[in-house]
Amino acid sequence: MKVNKLDHVGIAVKNLDEALKFYQDVLGLECVDTEIVEEQKVRVAFLPVGDTEVELLESTDPEGPIAKFIDKKGEGIQHLAFRVDNVEAAIEEMKEKGMRMIDEKPRYGAGGAKIAFCHPKSTNGILVELSERED
Repeated sequence: MKVNKLDHVGIAVKNLDEALKFYQDVLGLECVDTEIVEEQKVRVAFLPVGDTEVELLESTDPEGPIAKFIDKKGEGIQHLAFRVDNVEAAIEEMKEKGMRMIDEKPRYGAGGAKIAFCHPKSTNGILVELSERED
């Protein structure tokens, strides 16, 4: 498996519109799109920064994974996503190396990506996402 780049940093926020004020008005970043990913119960804003992105994640359901994350840990960095060429092959390689996977097969992610998450217990406490998408 070859990691091509840091694809994005996922940041859990309680209120996407309020959070955007900081990233746009203070940092000067541009929100290029927003999307609701029903499968993951999340509303996402995409803010490119050079060759990577900040993804702001707001839960659309009080029982969704982002809402649960915020309840447990508060707002903040929720995951790091690494771009790979082939997410299916990356999942298999991670398993061969003893990594515990949350996703045994890819699922749909924001921005049309195929994604899979590695369990934080295998990655020193960080939720790691493997992401495959076209540039």
